[in-house]
Amino acid sequence: MSDLILHHYPQSPFAEKARLMLGFKGLSWHSVMIPSVMPKPDLTALTGGYRRTPVMQVGADIYCDTAMIARRLEQEKATPQLFPEGQEAAAMGLAQFADQVLFQHGVAINFQPKGLAERFAGLPEQVIKGFMADRMALFAKGSASRLDGAVALSQWPALLSRLETQLQRDGDFLLGDYPCIADFAHYHPLWFVGSNAAVASALDGYPAVQRWMQRMADISHGVASELSAEEAIRIASDAAPAALPTDAIASPGGFTSGQAVTVSAVDYGADEVAGSLVYEGAEEIIIAREDERAGLLHVHFPRYGYRLAAV
Repeated sequence: MSDLILHHYPQSPFAEKARLMLGFKGLSWHSVMIPSVMPKPDLTALTGGYRRTPVMQVGADIYCDTAMIARRLEQEKATPQLFPEGQEAAAMGLAQFADQVLFQHGVAINFQPKGLAERFAGLPEQVIKGFMADRMALFAKGSASRLDGAVALSQWPALLSRLETQLQRDGDFLLGDYPCIADFAHYHPLWFVGSNAAVASALDGYPAVQRWMQRMADISHGVASELSAEEAIRIASDAAPAALPTDAIASPGGFTSGQAVTVSAVDYGADEVAGSLVYEGAEEIIIAREDERAGLLHVHFPRYGYRLAAV
């Protein structure tokens, strides 16, 4: 078993998804707290500029995006399965929808004036302004735009009613008797709504959804121990990247091994990470980069949702 290090902060919805997946797998892990806004110098030393939360570290290998983290956890411990055999496409398709569409609606509902007032109650004005400026910058690049709150509220009953209907059938979870990646992806946007007292009523009237959310929450986060960012960087510096996968595919974009490239998210948080391409698989892109503090690193990205470009 490898030491798993999660770089996160408590209020992050996608971090909650990762924490629950770690709990589902029954894994012990190290917790490194990061700022909720830029700059994030210690995280940047590891990722090369990727700014979204969370990031998982295993030695000198850095995993960006919860889609990539889920695959690494499946590699770490095969059971229970995040990607159930025979239902992989359905599970991943549902997860992708939730991570994009349902999450966008959950954020818009949270960012109504009353939602923001509750989330930032008691915080200094400069902290609030700094957070909002950071989130504006998050959408300054990429194809995504912030969803209007009124549109999100209007569409919310359709999304929740569909989920309610699905969860009323036999089986405790979306695709059967056990949770899978689809459940974790649907849970975290609803957790984000439910964790804000000012907007939590958006979950009222959906009893099957609420029972399912309690089942998901009961999974818990596994066993976590605190770790400093400095120690995480030292661990990376002392380690060597793991051996590359052996199932490389022909590059769809005609890139070659060792080529100087950048990788960036397509939708939001589209800051480029530069390095040398070392692997392309059907689901994964890996680049190598050097950092003066963290040494030689392999940074892993999902293929879907990310842009690979020549420098």
